[in-house]
Amino acid sequence: MNSTFYNLGIQLLGMGMKLASLFHPKAKLWIQGRKNVFNYIQSKISKNDKVIWMHASSLGEYEQGLPVLNALKDRYPNYKFAVSFFSPSGYEVVKDKSWADVIFYLPLDTSLNAKELIKALHPSCAIFVKYDFWFQLLNELSKNKIQTIFISSIFRENQIYFKPNGKWMVSILKNINHFFVQNDKSLYLLNSIHITQATVAGDTRFDRVKMLLNLKHDLPWLAQFKQNNTLIVAGSTWKKDDELFINFINSNTNKKLKFVIAPHNMNKEYFIDLKNKFNCKVLFYSEINPELDLSDFSVLILDTIGILNSVYSYGDISYVGGGFGKEGVHNVLEPAVYKQPVIFGPIYDKFIEAEELSNSNGGIVIKNQSEFNSIINSLVLDPDYRNSLGGKAQNYVLNKPNSTQIIVDYLDNQL
Repeated sequence: MNSTFYNLGIQLLGMGMKLASLFHPKAKLWIQGRKNVFNYIQSKISKNDKVIWMHASSLGEYEQGLPVLNALKDRYPNYKFAVSFFSPSGYEVVKDKSWADVIFYLPLDTSLNAKELIKALHPSCAIFVKYDFWFQLLNELSKNKIQTIFISSIFRENQIYFKPNGKWMVSILKNINHFFVQNDKSLYLLNSIHITQATVAGDTRFDRVKMLLNLKHDLPWLAQFKQNNTLIVAGSTWKKDDELFINFINSNTNKKLKFVIAPHNMNKEYFIDLKNKFNCKVLFYSEINPELDLSDFSVLILDTIGILNSVYSYGDISYVGGGFGKEGVHNVLEPAVYKQPVIFGPIYDKFIEAEELSNSNGGIVIKNQSEFNSIINSLVLDPDYRNSLGGKAQNYVLNKPNSTQIIVDYLDNQL
């Protein structure tokens, strides 16, 4: 693959999304959100403004970069802050909640769009979270000598940058001012392609979840649902994960258990089908109203987004989905910080935090229904065992270094 094929791929992506927008709501948001984006940015940012820009692919990356963004806001109150997203799942959640001066969808990565974007934003620095490498955009930032850094990056040897056909992309990566990577292996891989402007700074997600402990999570509806029972929260679940809960709950005789399930799939038909598979009283979050006695229900399904980290704070045991699918387990750090054991499936090799959490005995890996049933029952019946594992999970998070400080100290010398 080379830049010619890359540009062709970008054009095909744009055409494909336009076609998909006729049938798929997310694709429609993706297309509509990019209309008149340059005029929108120029209405928020004047030519004389000093700007710090952070790009996040989706919601997870935004949460990962938020500690850095908050720290920079405190240090540079005279700057304007811009945040961009590639995915609707990030933009649609954050657009009305962030304090940033401008929030927008990243335009399709063509040469013309990159030039227009940099002209409209004219940032003093550009911060990319993890890895969202857009060739034309990075090229334009380099041409304009704009300080460009990547934070919380992690690299693996099977990525294109470390293969012979990836040399065209390496050429643009070399122009990035600095990489703040999560581990020594990532640093080694970058060094192997002669990229030396890199520092092992850890993962800013740890800083983000530590911040959650200082927030007030007041969910009276969840307190009413839970009462004095043991609450198990299942976050970002897929079909296989949901099946584990369906089988367990339908055979469960312990009336002192409550379950909150937050499916990854935000499809109405999927929600209805899931609800109908339980043989107990189930309620959707969208059905909550003052007339209902929430304590009568055993299962609460979150048919909404944006509140899961607060819901975790009420949990006693957490399960994080994705560990039975090819993409792997989702964010295990949010529940871990709340001092509770975290259960997840066997596919987590791409996620060093899941591996480390398991090694610290704060995370429990299960491979099948039998193991799932066994560990749930053990944790429910033995509060001391549960609290011990929860303490180990929280300590794993709290003992991580302050990655944000390392990154902000670097930027202090550049801005």
